[in-house]
Amino acid sequence: MTPSDSSHEGQETETPLKTKRSRPDEGKVKEPAYHRVKMSRSDLYKPPTAEELNQLKEAESLFHCSLLKMQMEELLKEVALSERRKQQIDAFVETVTKLLQAVPDSPKVEMSDLSWLSGAVKVPFIMLPKSTKGKFNMAPPASIDLIGSYPLGTCIKPHIVVDLAVTIPSDVLQQKDDINQRYPRKRALYLAGLAQHLVSSSEIGTMRYSCLHGNRLRPVLLLTPPNSSLTLRVHACPPPGFFKPMRFHPQKNNVRTEWYTGQETSQSESSQPSTPHYNSSLLGDLLPRAHLQFLTAVGSQCSAFADGVALLKVWLRQRELNQGTGSFNGFLAAMLLAYLLTTHRISNTMTAYQLLRNSLNFLASTDLTVNGITLAKNPDSTAPSLSAFHSAFQVVFLDPSGHLNMCAEMTACTYKQLQHEASLSMQFWDNPTVDGFHALLMTPKPMIRTSDHVFQLCDLVKLHSSCKKLNLLSELMDHSGDYVHTALPVILSLLQQGLGQRICLLTHSLSAAPEWSVASNPPKYKDQPPLSFGLLLKPEMAASVLERGPPADSPQAAEFRQLWGSRSELRRFKDGAITEAVLWDAKSMCQKRLVPRQIITHLLQLHAAIPASCVRYVAAMLDDVISTGREVPSTGEEESLAVVQSYDDLSRKLWRMEDLPLSITSVQGAHPALRYTQVFPPLPLNLDYSFFDREKTCGSLVPKEKKPCPPYITPITVICHMEGSGKWPQDHLAIQHIRAAFHIKLGELLKKHHNYTCRPCPTHLDVWKDGFIFRIQVAYHREPQVLRESVNAQGLLVVRDNEEARAVEMATIHKPLLTSTLHGLQQQHPCFGAVCRLAKRWLGAQLFSDDIREDTADLLVTSLFLQPAPFTPPGSPQVGFLRFLHLLASFDWRNNPLIVNLNNQLTAADYTEIKNDFMASRESLPGMFIATPKDKKMSLWTKRAPSIQMLQRVVIVAAESLKVLEQQLMDGSQMQDVRVALRPPLDVYDVLIHLIPKQVPLLKQAVDPPAVTFSQGVFPGGGFKSGGALPVIDYNPVSLYLAELRDAFGDLALFFCDPYGGTVIAVLWKPKAFIPGAFKMSQVSARRLEVRGEEVNAVPNVEAILADFQIMGEGLVKSVEARTDKWSV
Repeated sequence: MTPSDSSHEGQETETPLKTKRSRPDEGKVKEPAYHRVKMSRSDLYKPPTAEELNQLKEAESLFHCSLLKMQMEELLKEVALSERRKQQIDAFVETVTKLLQAVPDSPKVEMSDLSWLSGAVKVPFIMLPKSTKGKFNMAPPASIDLIGSYPLGTCIKPHIVVDLAVTIPSDVLQQKDDINQRYPRKRALYLAGLAQHLVSSSEIGTMRYSCLHGNRLRPVLLLTPPNSSLTLRVHACPPPGFFKPMRFHPQKNNVRTEWYTGQETSQSESSQPSTPHYNSSLLGDLLPRAHLQFLTAVGSQCSAFADGVALLKVWLRQRELNQGTGSFNGFLAAMLLAYLLTTHRISNTMTAYQLLRNSLNFLASTDLTVNGITLAKNPDSTAPSLSAFHSAFQVVFLDPSGHLNMCAEMTACTYKQLQHEASLSMQFWDNPTVDGFHALLMTPKPMIRTSDHVFQLCDLVKLHSSCKKLNLLSELMDHSGDYVHTALPVILSLLQQGLGQRICLLTHSLSAAPEWSVASNPPKYKDQPPLSFGLLLKPEMAASVLERGPPADSPQAAEFRQLWGSRSELRRFKDGAITEAVLWDAKSMCQKRLVPRQIITHLLQLHAAIPASCVRYVAAMLDDVISTGREVPSTGEEESLAVVQSYDDLSRKLWRMEDLPLSITSVQGAHPALRYTQVFPPLPLNLDYSFFDREKTCGSLVPKEKKPCPPYITPITVICHMEGSGKWPQDHLAIQHIRAAFHIKLGELLKKHHNYTCRPCPTHLDVWKDGFIFRIQVAYHREPQVLRESVNAQGLLVVRDNEEARAVEMATIHKPLLTSTLHGLQQQHPCFGAVCRLAKRWLGAQLFSDDIREDTADLLVTSLFLQPAPFTPPGSPQVGFLRFLHLLASFDWRNNPLIVNLNNQLTAADYTEIKNDFMASRESLPGMFIATPKDKKMSLWTKRAPSIQMLQRVVIVAAESLKVLEQQLMDGSQMQDVRVALRPPLDVYDVLIHLIPKQVPLLKQAVDPPAVTFSQGVFPGGGFKSGGALPVIDYNPVSLYLAELRDAFGDLALFFCDPYGGTVIAVLWKPKAFIPGAFKMSQVSARRLEVRGEEVNAVPNVEAILADFQIMGEGLVKSVEARTDKWSV
């Protein structure tokens, strides 16, 4: 997301200079002629000036490189308003000002009498209670002034909002209008009168009501000129000094309980509850001009002030902190910079970059929830103290008058989020291995992609009951009936207390300011969008099923029981302690990840009367697509652990092997299941032997002809390195024979000592253990070198790289190393494996698994954990998967290498070297370039795939999937079916080959598995016993059929299939294959002759090819669907 909107771009850019020369007689201004400047040799090589030296020094000390400085400068140019747009704004402001000055007078009437308003305009205020004292009449504004960011010079694109203050004449108001909502209602009535006057004007495009930062006490009128995206926000304000600021002390009451409730009370005025939020809303209308004068004076002393504010606003916008109720908006950003300048924490000579950096550093290190700050240098004697503000508000930042808390509506959680984001930005700011510019200012951070868990409160009217349950009447009165924002701080405090050590951060959405037609009544509080909450989890604590409380006899035990209610019980622990405790229901890892949901629903029901049906938890909606479908829901963690434990046991037994000619030097896993990233980890199988026949020579099982395809049993690759010795031959064929002998010997020893069923082969040894098949491959460390060596005709030794040597090196060195590294990463980040499984399930479902292969996908996900900037490492599978899609869709694959710093082995110099080598050799490198510490220049993992065309397709589909998924997850009103993001668009393919479901061994893993089930010869459950016949291994007719198709027709078409239960093979013709070519005897396969005159051309014989598809897949292919409307020969 760029800071500027493309729809505004054409309006913002200046008219380019014409290059065509005009004739003088056309009456046009003659364009200046430009000539190349000729410089002497002395001018070209003269020493840099002092100014140039300063700029170079600044670029070196402040920026990692001059590129970052240029990026900042270009961003500022991009968001700045052009002169043309400023002229449009000035013209529209002048038009509106003239119209407003002509507002007619109206006679005084009671405030409840709205007969003077036409039916086409409504009052932008919820009149509850319905009646209040006072009279009202319309009159022309006393003055009309520009306020806010536009006159200050800090207004930026893309959302251009210009503020216009309209002063209500003093005879419309009375001195006691500050009590019982009299002034806010008169303000709303005045805005309605202005709207009624403007509604018939043709010079106004659209006209709507809204609220300033979502505050219903401060409605505003939004005006848009015809055919423009500009918004003019009209504020109605009292005359300066009309109300005394001391009347809005945070401890004072200005909304009487008797008036608000309609019930008589014996409370005196002094004993009435304070109304700090109501008071600050009214006081905010008194001071906008004074604030503008203050900021203008401060900004005039710092040349980079406007640019610094612009950068800070962009930073806030990308983090969704700049708009809505309680946001840290552009006004607060300007005031923060003003505070830093007036307190000399930053210098007037600093650049915009330095202003942004120091602002973030201040936010990261200063907690305004504990120690508030003030811009008032010499406040008057009536100004309240900071402690008085702290007792009334959660965040305190006082304006220059010392009377107004500018952060009155901000919750402590929002400020903690602001602090967290600033701290995070500072952490990676100076990291030369991170692209600071994109992480800071160009990467959007929506809640669904930032927080590990997200949940929503949907039926907001329930919060009215919460206010009653929590006894918040006085707070509800202070918020003028806004029960949503009355209950919100208390709910946040409750959740913070309950979630405790499980979370790093609790955030919530900032309710957007509602907009509605001037002809409509204001929307009710319950009509707001759902409140969204985000949790940033602590991985080591979040999944704990036990909440251990204080000892039973301690004073804190009563508080613990009061918090948890009936869920709290006394428990004795192994250390002998008897304490209060809460035990949550969860068995598998995917259930433990959702313990926070149980906590949240329990606390909201118990303390806030919010039923579980109102809580929409969206943290695990994607788990079903990788669920193993057993009795206890699982996303593969337990199954992967069983495989790893079985492998560890086998590894120990191999290490203890004796009676071998050479000792074993290392045993390494080289399979995704051993790094927890296999999409569907292998399951131990208990076979039904009635589905199989016995092979006569070795007794292995063979599937019966008329039975369904047996279950697919994946061999788990284990690389077993033998020690180096002079006994090893230097001939590759001899090495293969020695390897085969080792496989036979290992099989005999495993059978003899452990009764494992083994089958040795020349290339590997299959071992049937614990219901898994381990494929042991003996490796000799010099084999790749032997393959590279050859003797030429002159008898000289020649070393030349070749495909076979690279393949052996990949299988025996790179893959085992990657597996062990990622196994370690899984121990640090418990959700790493689940994110990989989701990512690869999506790639398979979208038919990309042959282009972005398993190891490549694992490395892409690894980059999200090792270099998460501007985020923290993913703490849940869902957020990790969303970031994976965003990485695919947004990374600049053409111009940048993706550097995966495994084990933190790469230095800043290595990063620079990799990038320089990448740019120097870009044309010869693969489209997707992934560099690792052991592979800085070649990108071994992506050398063969994906192609440029397929990478472009992946980027497009990833972007669309991300858009659809985020809408599904955050919009509860949509039909909830997240699988829609995993269903491939088959209409783009030319031919579809439909397969017989019974012959697809992984059918149960399909995105939409069929309802009809059939047995594949496996008993449900049951323990596995050692020995027995070897099952059918690595038999997948679909993949074998695909290999045959690619071998036979790979020059004519591309073939795609979902490896996880896909029942359709999609075929895409290659355009070049259909270009008629000259007839050659060597190229007649799958082609027919076409004679035109004397020309004899060979063209693909499509009918015969389609028939071959059916013949080659006999028994597997159900039908071949040719979509001839998509292509023609």
